Amino acid sequence: MSKLKAKDPFAEPKKPVATVRTVIALLLAVLGIAWIVYYYAVVRVDPLAFPAPAAGDPKFMADLLDWNYLIGFGAFFLGLAISAHPSTPMGRGRGVVVGMLGCFVLGLLWICTFYVISDDPSSFWVFNDLGQKNLFVGIGFMAIGFTFATRWE
Repeated sequence: MSKLKAKDPFAEPKKPVATVRTVIALLLAVLGIAWIVYYYAVVRVDPLAFPAPAAGDPKFMADLLDWNYLIGFGAFFLGLAISAHPSTPMGRGRGVVVGMLGCFVLGLLWICTFYVISDDPSSFWVFNDLGQKNLFVGIGFMAIGFTFATRWE
């Protein structure tokens, strides 16, 4: 004979994993990373190359120069901020702690890495183009960590 399991009346109902907000957050984060990678690998002109090659296509992306990093990191950070909502897996339960601590640690590592390599960042991908703006990226990660911290119970 099998025992009947009684439902816990105080348990929260399980929420769906793939909500619209989750898909948008994931899409923004992936698009932000892809934007930065594509700009850095294909469009960007290497400042150390002689003679300087022509900028890659698309032309509008080449004309944006360093604004491409703002667009890419902005989309990535916006995706992380959207994922902090309680309707997403990262916005409830253990996901909040993982997101909060992960963003805090990534921000701290980004800033510490920048300070350690600041004498010669030319061999480090993305760090070499951003210069002092690397501090904004590290602080951005920490700001998103605080967004997760507001959801922590």
